[in-house]
Amino acid sequence: MDPVSERLRARHPQRIDLSLERMRVLCAALGDPQHKLPPVIHVAGTNGKGSTVALIHAIAEAAGLKVHAYTSPHLVRFNERIRLAGTLIEDEHLNAILDRIEAVMAETDSEATVFESTTAAAFLAMSETSADLAIIEVGLGGVLDATNVIERPLLSVIAPVDYDHAEFLGTDLAAIASEKAGVLKAGAPAVIARQKEEAMAAIERRAADVHARLNVLGVDFDAWAERGGLAFQTAELFMDLPAPALAGAHQIDNAALAVAAAVELDLPEAAIAEGLKRVRWPAR
Repeated sequence: MDPVSERLRARHPQRIDLSLERMRVLCAALGDPQHKLPPVIHVAGTNGKGSTVALIHAIAEAAGLKVHAYTSPHLVRFNERIRLAGTLIEDEHLNAILDRIEAVMAETDSEATVFESTTAAAFLAMSETSADLAIIEVGLGGVLDATNVIERPLLSVIAPVDYDHAEFLGTDLAAIASEKAGVLKAGAPAVIARQKEEAMAAIERRAADVHARLNVLGVDFDAWAERGGLAFQTAELFMDLPAPALAGAHQIDNAALAVAAAVELDLPEAAIAEGLKRVRWPAR
């Protein structure tokens, strides 16, 4: 186990306890860094979240943007979870941020789980580092996930929803989808993957409640493998793109979500093509 992981496990509860109250208290004590982030793309779902984040990140960087990213879990080093303007957070910086979080918790006699502390650390570091965009991956669920203190994302993305973490989210797919659709916010458009019927119905209900515009794969846009590349189409445009540099046929749909997000951000086609070619997401 790397030193940062050992530190967090030693000083914070390791349980998963879905609630936003502790996170709100901690963020408030830190000056609400979640409100000081660059424009946020908030990514939820069950399958393909990490790949979708990596694809959007690569495309945005190819467009010349400085991009933060928060993902989980890590493979080798805890620092992999937090990228600041494209670079993994350094040990010294991360430990200094954690020192500040632990000092605030001591002053307020508050508690936070490992994931809540990690998320607060990411928000604090990102709020203090200049960038054009922040891509934030949900940890578990959506409505009560620690990342959902973000109130006004630029764009929400929901990857395919399936059964997972039954001990926390239950075994009703519509209820799971409703939980994950908690990232949909008023005024923020959303890019949605292909979904099972009951999951899509739940997402549509949440979107209607908050007046979020949905852009759905297979309905509003589509993508498919063609001649060794990726064809992407909406009612207004067609792009003949390179295949994503990630292994597996399922990456076509993940790439489609990323391209749709890039179109929402009005990123150029050349950057989209370059990002698909240069994307890396090790061991996924």
